[in-house]
Amino acid sequence: MRLTLVICAMLVLTACGKAEQPQANETVAAAEAGPVKGLDRSHKGKPAPDVTFNDPDGGEISLADFSGVPILVNLWATWCAPCVKELPTLDRLTELHEHEGTLGVITISQDTAPQASVVAFLNKLKLTRISGFHDPKMGLSAALGAEVLPTSILYDAQGREVWRYVGDLDWTSAEATRLLAEAKPGKT
Repeated sequence: MRLTLVICAMLVLTACGKAEQPQANETVAAAEAGPVKGLDRSHKGKPAPDVTFNDPDGGEISLADFSGVPILVNLWATWCAPCVKELPTLDRLTELHEHEGTLGVITISQDTAPQASVVAFLNKLKLTRISGFHDPKMGLSAALGAEVLPTSILYDAQGREVWRYVGDLDWTSAEATRLLAEAKPGKT
């Protein structure tokens, strides 16, 4: 029971972006606890899962509907503070790429609440570029094995995973720009 509480506490701290750098003897325990914040290339080359979720109008859509252009898929929730923190940078990233057509940015809420509440939440934050995609059954999270929010996954134009980033990131930073460039043709 105590081990379960320790593992849960570590996951909460990691998900909230407040975990301190682990000491050498804590590294093994952290690895056993699950994903930590940062870059994960262990799924590179895997195709996007064939799972449907709701588009902003409430219709069904899948990641296959975005083929032909690299896409950044961001799994988030309204109750997740690190998710909310990075949403404005995802909004700006969307704005930077929408006219070029070089990168699609899809933010998919994992909230179980009705889709209208997710859209209202985005409107309240004055986020005008990202849309209210919604996965209330968390089918995409389950298919991807995403256990921590936010999790962002970059897919190349053929729908193959390039990498995933667990935790929040400033998507307008130099680090993000370098990472996103990996989805360009000839880079995957």
